Amino acid sequence: MSLIQSVQGVWKFRELTMTLVWKEIVVRYKQAYLGVALSILKPLLLTLMFTLLRGLINFNTGPIPYPLLTFAAMLPWVFFQEGTSQGVNSVVGNATLINKIYFPREIFPIVAVSTKFVELGIDLLILVGMMLCYGYYPSVYMLWVFPLLIYLVLATLSVCMAGAALNVFYRDVSQLLPVGISMVMYASPVLYPLSMVKETLLVKQSAGAWSNVLYYVYTINPMAGLIDAFQKVILERRAPDLEVMWCGMIFVTVLLPVSYTIFKRAEAYFSDVI
Repeated sequence: MSLIQSVQGVWKFRELTMTLVWKEIVVRYKQAYLGVALSILKPLLLTLMFTLLRGLINFNTGPIPYPLLTFAAMLPWVFFQEGTSQGVNSVVGNATLINKIYFPREIFPIVAVSTKFVELGIDLLILVGMMLCYGYYPSVYMLWVFPLLIYLVLATLSVCMAGAALNVFYRDVSQLLPVGISMVMYASPVLYPLSMVKETLLVKQSAGAWSNVLYYVYTINPMAGLIDAFQKVILERRAPDLEVMWCGMIFVTVLLPVSYTIFKRAEAYFSDVI
């Protein structure tokens, strides 16, 4: 089955996808007031923790208030972190549906990622409120958020597809995932701005002859460019820096078809293993 045929198959079942997304949202938040509060408070608490840590370390983050800078970084990061976690567990978590009816199984990771838009929308409103408190106002550059969200979804699905398939056969995948995600966070400009990485590697050449190479290796991580882009379009009122993003975009362009191929080849054995 070609990629185009697979996309057509998913589109054919779009009503089922929307129904599953709505069901997941309702089940997750109905009478789960603490869960809703925690999903909203998580980026705020992480921002507070990083702000306290920054006060102890006292590194330079530029003219933008650090809480705003960090919370803007949390928008794509929390989406990626939780979308990946739920996407990897999505097939195993829907074992009963797999054994009852047929539909494209890639719908499960897509549904898992789609449900995160609710929390992302709430967090975006919180960020706008914080901006107003600090005297920052939204600009037309915030329209860049929409194409950046498409890129963010593709980056998340590039991990979810292969991860969900492997998790069916090797349940250790879901156990190791939090460790891997934590490592990616420290290799992303969440705690610190990307400008610090640029200054250290490209300006100061702190790693010697390897400085430029290490910088491009760093930007292969799609979240590095995405987080920097969110901060630029929301807070700095600038277009995304494509020179920072191109390595990650190439990586996602290669990884997503590979991840999807792994998922489709494993799909035929899901019902037998689960």
